[in-house]
Amino acid sequence: MEVKNTILFVCTGNSCRSQMAEGFMKELLNTNHIILSAGLKPSTVNPVAIKAMNEKKN
Repeated sequence: MEVKNTILFVCTGNSCRSQMAEGFMKELLNTNHIILSAGLKPSTVNPVAIKAMNEKKN
């Protein structure tokens, strides 16, 4: 059984910073890692975060 490292990013709402960190880290690392994000008071994804990540991707 292959052991995978787990990385968890946590912020208050899991609507911006932690989700962005999760997305960028998934782009940087290989599949030998489990990368997750969470929030203390989860809410919906911030549309500004989606826009910023799309701009960074292009």
